Amino acid sequence: MNILALLKARFQPVLESMSADVAPLLEMIRPAGDPKFGDYQANFAMGLAKKVGKNPRDLATEIVAATSLEDLCEPPEVAGPGFINLKLRDDWLQMQLSAAQADTRVGVEKAAESKTYIVDYSSPNVAKPMHVGHIRSTVIGDSLCRTLKFMGHNAISDNHLGDWGTQFGMIIYGYKNFVDQDAYKAAPVPELSRIYRVVRSLMDYFDAKNALPKLIEKLAERTAEYETAKNAPETSDKAEAKKQKKEVGRLQSQIKELNEEIEATKEKVAKTDDSPQLAKLAAEHANISTAVLQETAKLHAGDEENLALWKEFLPFCEDEIKRVYERLNVTFDHQLGESFYHDRLAAVVEDFEKRGLAKESEGATCVFLEGFKAPMIIRKRDGAFLYSTTDLATIAYRMETWKPDAILYVVDFRQGDHFDKLFAATRLWGYTDIELKHVSFGTVMGDDGKPFKTRSGDTVGLEGLLDEAVSRAYKIVQDAGAAGGDALEESQQKAVAETVGIAALKYGDLSQNRESDYKFSYDKMLALNGNTSTYMQYAYARVQSIFRKGEVDIDALRTSGAKIVLGHPAERQLALAILRFSEALDDVLVDYRPNYLTNYLFDQLAKSYSGFFENCPVLKAETEEQKNSRLLLCDLTARVIQQGLGLLGIQTVEKM
Repeated sequence: MNILALLKARFQPVLESMSADVAPLLEMIRPAGDPKFGDYQANFAMGLAKKVGKNPRDLATEIVAATSLEDLCEPPEVAGPGFINLKLRDDWLQMQLSAAQADTRVGVEKAAESKTYIVDYSSPNVAKPMHVGHIRSTVIGDSLCRTLKFMGHNAISDNHLGDWGTQFGMIIYGYKNFVDQDAYKAAPVPELSRIYRVVRSLMDYFDAKNALPKLIEKLAERTAEYETAKNAPETSDKAEAKKQKKEVGRLQSQIKELNEEIEATKEKVAKTDDSPQLAKLAAEHANISTAVLQETAKLHAGDEENLALWKEFLPFCEDEIKRVYERLNVTFDHQLGESFYHDRLAAVVEDFEKRGLAKESEGATCVFLEGFKAPMIIRKRDGAFLYSTTDLATIAYRMETWKPDAILYVVDFRQGDHFDKLFAATRLWGYTDIELKHVSFGTVMGDDGKPFKTRSGDTVGLEGLLDEAVSRAYKIVQDAGAAGGDALEESQQKAVAETVGIAALKYGDLSQNRESDYKFSYDKMLALNGNTSTYMQYAYARVQSIFRKGEVDIDALRTSGAKIVLGHPAERQLALAILRFSEALDDVLVDYRPNYLTNYLFDQLAKSYSGFFENCPVLKAETEEQKNSRLLLCDLTARVIQQGLGLLGIQTVEKM
């Protein structure tokens, strides 16, 4: 039951008789910000009154009189200049709670119209270990997929693996030049990771060495511009003076950033130059970047040796990421990587050319799109295809195979320009009757406000991140037991710590506005207070503790005929929070934002339950009827928490 949707449906016929465009009016029906104004407020009368030439209060009264609300609400109150305050009837709330109690979906109805969604997320390069940058796409995409399915949609998850790119050229080159065969035979994955790191460090070294003179030259240019701007003659024109000051500040900022970049680049160069072993390798493999591209090109051309190595390495690499997904409790319906589409790329380019949608420019095949300065290249002058070509082939395959209504790409915001062009090219190609959405997200930052890195400047490995979270969670579980919490054996403590630690990372990410950057903090993520999974899991475990302490057979109570009666304001507030679960899920899917669900779980449900717990004794209730009513409210709360966390890909624990 979506209360907000029900209220909108009741007001809609009356509003349609007064306005041709009721959608914005219906959006002005919202949950009340303060209980003294009721449970919901309708604020459309003031704006509508101007259009129909009536007094807002009179119009609000007229609308209330014409709207069928008697079974749902107490008599509505028209307040102030024309606000309509709506308070739901207690008997109606009790009836909805009883229905939710008997429903495995706790009262959440499926969408009236089921659609087919493809959710494209995670998509790591399988040739290298997953890192912190993969956490956001993976958990956001997984949560959206779970929520879409729960709401009755056909959601298809597809992990578009990077299993065919330059990374495999790097591993192939590394295998041919640096592999320790004994180590590889004993443990393939660590050795493949090692040779990848060797190749990566050498390529980074030469990239840094080549970039350094250009950066120094750029710094000299900016410094000269800064001196000119700083010493410019003063002007009496305030606007011009402000402009000059702003320009000086801008150049100062650029100089600071360039100095930092130069220092970081010098450190990369020194890291190799100062190591006799690395310096020797660099001297022996001065053309490594070109050689890696050649190995990649040979693989793509079907070279027998490289193809055999790719087939040998791929299962090892996939097993590595599979282990991480299992710990994250993330699964996919399909994992169709770049290699799956390789044989389809030439046909994509040919079709664009045949339709006159692509043409040659400086030897490359390009799609020129209206509104974009630069074209989208789908084949380079050397005949090589690009990510854009693969993405177009992927869309064509998905449309032919699954005929989706929407494709969601859960990808870093920095790929925004790529997706803008891809979507424009897709529509130009003829796929117009589909929603294409870049579900973008920000960056995980360190304490210094910069992208999260290790002390040595390397990307933080995802598995190491999970291990640390679980280790810290284990300490919390041990401390809770020592402080008089639930008694757990060591094996139980470890199992709970694994669940709690991984949940903390996932919830910590999902509770953020996905478009914002956020600072990574184990302490905040694992806090027992505030909007954290640890707090939500504890709230669930606390309910289970009540049932154990009272020796309550909750399954029997659910079918006993016991009724929920809302006698205390805290009971009513909790009831309202429970019944707003459906609204929260609808909000998530409006713009694909899982943090709307975490906000609901904490700000509405958990806070309401806390108020209920403090004010309404459960096992020591005054009567057996009151006790059973409150036990049923506890049960519904726990079920919504469990279902809500489940849609975030997070498990609950019976004891903490």
